[in-house]
Amino acid sequence: MKKDIFVQLAYDTIKMFLLEEKIPQIKDTPLEIATKRAACFVSLKEKDGKLRGCIGTIRPMYKNLAGEIMANAIAASQHDPRFEAVKIDELDDLAITIDVLSEPEQVFSEDDLDIKRYGLIVQAADGRDGVLLPDIKGVKDIKEQITIAREKGGITPEEEIALFRFTVDRHQ
Repeated sequence: MKKDIFVQLAYDTIKMFLLEEKIPQIKDTPLEIATKRAACFVSLKEKDGKLRGCIGTIRPMYKNLAGEIMANAIAASQHDPRFEAVKIDELDDLAITIDVLSEPEQVFSEDDLDIKRYGLIVQAADGRDGVLLPDIKGVKDIKEQITIAREKGGITPEEEIALFRFTVDRHQ
């Protein structure tokens, strides 16, 4: 079965980086990734669903979505501080998911959040932020979503925060 073009780009990028320590040159890139600018997360999971790496951006950092996917694929496989770097013999056993983020929008009430539909960014006054994608297994409610996002951003429960929500276009 042919892989989604977003997932295929991430896979090819990781594979070439692991084999040749190079980033592939993009040829015949579909317009959808060559012309669009968007933030994204690349998640790697083992067969049992256990997370193996996840790195992303909340605002576009590259000139197009292809660059965003490639950079985050390498970072998720090699630089997620929670995990050892992925090795070439593991790659074919990993499931890759690409979440393309919508533009974050500020919300002023927890009533405007939904853990299944919206990802969450919590931001402290000094700019530190924590991010949690939507529809994360094990997250039971909005309070827990906010707590986890705070922890990821190193933001204490006493600190004032701004809330931003976003949707994702998930590719697997």
